[in-house]
Amino acid sequence: MKVFKLWMVAITACCMVMSSCNSNEPTPPKNYLTLWNECEAVTALQAYVEDVTNPNSPNYITPSDRIATFDMDGTFVGELYPTYFEYNLLEYRVLDDAGYRDKAPEDVRQTAQEIRDFVRNGTKLPDHFDMKHAYAAAKAYSGMTLAEFDNYVKVYAAKPANGFTGMTYGESFYQPMLQVFNYLEANGFTYYVVSGSDRFICRALTESIGIAPNRVIGMDVRLQSTSQGREAGVNFTMGKEEDIVRTDELIIKNLKTNKVLQIVQEIGKVPVLSFGNSGGDCAMHNYCLGNTKYKTLAFMLIADDENRDHANREKALKLADQWRENGYIVVSMKDDFKTIYGENVQKTDFSW
Repeated sequence: MKVFKLWMVAITACCMVMSSCNSNEPTPPKNYLTLWNECEAVTALQAYVEDVTNPNSPNYITPSDRIATFDMDGTFVGELYPTYFEYNLLEYRVLDDAGYRDKAPEDVRQTAQEIRDFVRNGTKLPDHFDMKHAYAAAKAYSGMTLAEFDNYVKVYAAKPANGFTGMTYGESFYQPMLQVFNYLEANGFTYYVVSGSDRFICRALTESIGIAPNRVIGMDVRLQSTSQGREAGVNFTMGKEEDIVRTDELIIKNLKTNKVLQIVQEIGKVPVLSFGNSGGDCAMHNYCLGNTKYKTLAFMLIADDENRDHANREKALKLADQWRENGYIVVSMKDDFKTIYGENVQKTDFSW
């Protein structure tokens, strides 16, 4: 009788486990967003994800169409030097790198000096400087293999971040935003980085947080094999021992509507979520919000925390009003983030 009772208990437990496995009841959700305060952005994002991943919801989105796009600089990587990582990398290469500074063309040197004057003296950058920088950067790294350039970026990224203690340039990720990546991935979303910065800089920086290189879109220069010279790729067959090198020819600066065109070409689907921080991301946001097939959301971060980051709160709050008028959900780094770079990172004065 005792053996029979034990056998029945085992059968009952097994049936309960099988019933649980076959049940359509959702498992209790894990809290992925522990570094966020309660705020409009989190409430909206969680409600959205719960809705569109529910098979019984009229807003259900199939996993293959759960596409999210993220700008990089100022969206999940800090603008803390006090400008873009790629601007500071060019400044370093042209004005400080002993192996290159004497070789830099005059127009490239002028562009790097304008960045230095802006960063150190507050001098205003010329109009359309994003394009001027793009052309200069194409020249500054021309002739480097992709492996050499990747290493160059990572070596610079390992330097201590000026204006902070406890962090390198390559560690300057907004920790709450990294949780958004994990949260979306756990709910069947595929996310892409769509940045105005050089594609291969973005790949080098995001490798440490596990973002696959084929999910990174950015500014592009023309590439060629080491022996190709001026021969068109369609007329040239590279050899087994050749490598791929950068040239000085800019193909595209991935800003504004160019972001949309690159999404169309490289992803092939309209995003349902979009995250950014500047006017260069508005076209990407509008493309997402114009998705006629699915429910969508777009988020804009504002750099309004002058205590934990180098920010202009007055400017940020004006932008927040503009973004809300555009139909975007605002993320306040000051109010919404429990931490920005981690508790061991402290803001300091800049030192030159």
